[in-house]
Amino acid sequence: MSALVAGTFLMTLILLLKDFVVQIPMAALVGVMIMVSIGTFEWSTLKTLHKTPITDTTVMVATVGTVLLTNDLSKGVLVGVVLSAIFFAAKISKIKVTRIASDDSSKVVYQVAGQLFFASTTEFTESFSYQEDIQSVKIDLTHAHLWDDSAVGAIDKVIMKYEQNGIQVEINGLNQESDQLLKKLAVHHTDSKFEEAVNS
Repeated sequence: MSALVAGTFLMTLILLLKDFVVQIPMAALVGVMIMVSIGTFEWSTLKTLHKTPITDTTVMVATVGTVLLTNDLSKGVLVGVVLSAIFFAAKISKIKVTRIASDDSSKVVYQVAGQLFFASTTEFTESFSYQEDIQSVKIDLTHAHLWDDSAVGAIDKVIMKYEQNGIQVEINGLNQESDQLLKKLAVHHTDSKFEEAVNS
């Protein structure tokens, strides 16, 4: 409510009383801005700065530094948004692939957990052992999600590498969105073996 009142009052000053506002000395306005900055800054964060994740600290310092160097708030905000997006992408690109072998070592299950998209496909494809002496491989995607065509391409690549070595691949655990994306974009979507693997 206070923000609404303050905004309404400021708009009234600008639109209706601009002839009076322009007569206010610039030095007085500078003093007001300094007091506003002091009042809005969360000084308590300085005590916990060493506990804050390094990525958050980097974004804050970069944003403030850009504003001070360019005297342009919009550029500082832009730098902060871009850095936040980069750090977020790096964080969610971490994917975990756990290998579980059967008692007779004839079958291997790979449990995949994480977000599979363009930034995590390389780590995903490198997590499999394609030269193993086994009969079949099961890829469990229960705790994973496919986001784009790069993810589908990575699964295609894994399946083709195993098939080239005569190893049967079974895929299960796909959620509805991932299943639809896979069937829509997969290179082997017309291959009966691929359909069998996905629907297993």
